[in-house]
Amino acid sequence: MSLRIDVFSIFPKMIDAAASESVIGRGRRDGLLDIRVHDLRATTTDVHGTVDDAPFGGGAGMVMMPEPLFGAVEAADPPRPLYYLSPAGRTFDQALARELAAGSGFSLLCGRYEGVDERVREHLVDAEISVGDVVLAGGEVAALVVIEAVGRLVPGVLGNASSLDDESFADGLLEYPHYTRPADFRGWRVPEVLRSGDHARVRRWRRAQALRRTIERRPDLIEARGGLTIDDVDLLEEFGLGDEPG
Repeated sequence: MSLRIDVFSIFPKMIDAAASESVIGRGRRDGLLDIRVHDLRATTTDVHGTVDDAPFGGGAGMVMMPEPLFGAVEAADPPRPLYYLSPAGRTFDQALARELAAGSGFSLLCGRYEGVDERVREHLVDAEISVGDVVLAGGEVAALVVIEAVGRLVPGVLGNASSLDDESFADGLLEYPHYTRPADFRGWRVPEVLRSGDHARVRRWRRAQALRRTIERRPDLIEARGGLTIDDVDLLEEFGLGDEPG
């Protein structure tokens, strides 16, 4: 059974093109992802396909009108929940990505201009999602972030599902560093433990490096895990990392 994701945008080709490439595109071709993109101009009645108008009360910019947005969504009858991409929404993170991937489907509404008429927020969408404290020209790039983060979690989309286990945030930690050939590049050598053939020690080293990297770069994640455990401290000390700042 595929995961259905509907996207509503005034730039449907932008979404469709990006979602046809890489692992997401392969997931679509394999029938694991059912991504449907809808043009918000499809239900407009004027020759220009107008979806925006000046705001009541004055002010700069234009606002997306409720009629074409309600019309496009109601005509498509998309899977719920329907999320509006907005800085005011719940912050999108790996936990929410897993939550969405485990469901049967959801939809995304991409705003433009100064945003959407408030009645769209109040009576059409079910919730809002934010990809961070940044200002974008529209919701399309944010929608693609959600699609990729969620889509790759669907079983079968990634060629090697076990790679999900070691990714950043999988265990509340950032991912450990990776190395490949050559073993010596401009005098910078790959850590000896990775070439030792001792797989148990490699796993411990990677775990220690993930801990160190998280302590240095995202101490908030360590705090969210309840701090370091005794085993964490022992592991850091095993590889001489116990004196790292944190």
